[in-house]
Amino acid sequence: MRGLWVKWRDFVALTKPRVVLLIVFTALVGMFLAVPGMVPWVPAVFGFIGIWLAAASAAALNHLIDRRADAEMTRTRRRPLPSGNLTEGQALLFALALGALSMLILVVFTNVLTAVLTFCSLIGYAIIYTVFLKRATPQNIVIGGAAGAAPPVLGWTAITGHIGAEPLLLFLIIFAWTPPHFWAVAIHRREDYAKVNIPMLPVTHGVPFTRLQVFFYTVLLVLVTLLPYLIGMSGPIYLAGAVLLGAVFLYYAIRLGMTPHDSRLPMKTFGFSIVYLLVLFTFLLVDHYVWPLIV
Repeated sequence: MRGLWVKWRDFVALTKPRVVLLIVFTALVGMFLAVPGMVPWVPAVFGFIGIWLAAASAAALNHLIDRRADAEMTRTRRRPLPSGNLTEGQALLFALALGALSMLILVVFTNVLTAVLTFCSLIGYAIIYTVFLKRATPQNIVIGGAAGAAPPVLGWTAITGHIGAEPLLLFLIIFAWTPPHFWAVAIHRREDYAKVNIPMLPVTHGVPFTRLQVFFYTVLLVLVTLLPYLIGMSGPIYLAGAVLLGAVFLYYAIRLGMTPHDSRLPMKTFGFSIVYLLVLFTFLLVDHYVWPLIV
């Protein structure tokens, strides 16, 4: 029994559960923002499951493709494939099974548009980003961020069957959030990336330049997060939350540039960036249901 539990734990680790949790949460918010009242439960439940399975499949493929680099990096060498706990064949079958089940659920219980967009996101992250962009350009995170920014759009289309300006704005928020989020941890792990010849920005352009880019993208992010209020998509509750969160994120970005000798600050910035996105999307959800009751 213990052996089965350990094996199951390794399969779960392949799906990067913490990352996937953040992804499916933004997709869930996209679902609830798509309609004025409560969402219809069938497309919401099965859309959530389908998007989660696709994200888990993409994560498992990422593990498989990056297995050799992971074996050399301190942060990743204990993952299931480099450690030998799972074989490449097991990881591939697991990833393909999750992906196939995801597509089946989305086609049957949501709509074809959601299935197609989800499949494109899966391929965008697992193949286009991981295989090509990650090793081709220091702008890998910027370009590849499109796949990670798609979940709110997927959630929206699962409920409505079409794409509008609002889900594209949610996409834009995550797209702008991705560079400062990843470049903060890349500063901390730059030696690992250099060891395996992955051209992350701190490796190719240096840490001071990367810190400056984190600041610029954080400013862009703060401006973009004001748009839901400006177009009437959200109300004052969201605006207050977005301004407060943006101010804290800017504080971290400024400190990151002004205190280069603080080795703990990149990971603190990275950690806050995760909290930032979770709370920002929570404000979107709260505003969507609470503000109409107030007015």
